[in-house]
Amino acid sequence: MSQQSLTGRGGDRAQYGVCAALALLGVFVLVDASRLGVVSSSNDPVGPKPAPMLLGVLLLVVSVFYAIDVARGGVGAAEEGEDVDLTTRVDVRTVALLIGVFAANAVLIEPLGWVISGSLLFWGAAFALGNRHHVRGLVVGVALALITFYAFAIGLGVNLPAGILQGIL
Repeated sequence: MSQQSLTGRGGDRAQYGVCAALALLGVFVLVDASRLGVVSSSNDPVGPKPAPMLLGVLLLVVSVFYAIDVARGGVGAAEEGEDVDLTTRVDVRTVALLIGVFAANAVLIEPLGWVISGSLLFWGAAFALGNRHHVRGLVVGVALALITFYAFAIGLGVNLPAGILQGIL
């Protein structure tokens, strides 16, 4: 089937379908946001309504510009594929190690706290992905865990569990 028979006279129908889906999503977001009640406080005088309203309007604007581009003959670039050799096998060991590290973090975060479990998470993920400098990996893991712990606590006001280091951190 030729490209001309697929696109027809005014552009590709599938691309117009994406435009319509974006527009419908924009309308849905706007309608849903309009149902939000007025909520304001001294910390947030604007309330939650403007963010989804802006998102809905932006979705509508993007759908209109996309439809104009399709009508003018704009076509997306053909995918050239990834730089991946599909004949190679999946590295099951790496995937299993990563799953184990994430599962261990989920189990250990409450009793040990974020700094210890996060350090083990970062070190274990680096090990699973091929890092063989164990001491350096652990030092970097501890540094990343401490940075994220204090970034969440000070920057975002979210307290991660301190675990056995409660009172020290």
